[in-house]
Amino acid sequence: MTADRPTTGTPSPKPEPPLTLYLVKRLELVVRALLDDALRPLGLTTLQYTALSVLQRRGGLSSAQLARRSFLRPQTMHEMVLTLEQRGLISRERDPRNRRVLLANLTDEGKALLARCEPLVLELEERLLSQLDPGERHLFRDSLERGISALGALAHGTKSRGEATG
Repeated sequence: MTADRPTTGTPSPKPEPPLTLYLVKRLELVVRALLDDALRPLGLTTLQYTALSVLQRRGGLSSAQLARRSFLRPQTMHEMVLTLEQRGLISRERDPRNRRVLLANLTDEGKALLARCEPLVLELEERLLSQLDPGERHLFRDSLERGISALGALAHGTKSRGEATG
């Protein structure tokens, strides 16, 4: 019986902390769920908000370009673009350099909806960072940006900053 075994007085080894990649994914899932909840009254999902935000920063993108910048598969983005266009949030025009390609841009209605989203998103970010002092916030953001840069370099087969080059 295990209950009758004598204890050795040695504490059990401390469990290994979760991998950083696991923590990042958990953070992404929590943020996405909270953002979906915040945006739902405005009729948007996190993925739609992301696509509209990308177009706000850089319009005139094809569905494939928008998919890459929004971290979605092209097929998923194509369906989303059709929905956003039907809702009047984006418009699409033929690319003068390649008439087969349609370039998406925000409409005035899309810009207005993004403006309504902004305070909700800022409030969520404030809640996310509320336990951090200004220095920790800066460090957290800087660390995320450096991690994204390093992983992006790996994904594109290049070396990240600080890695030996030869």
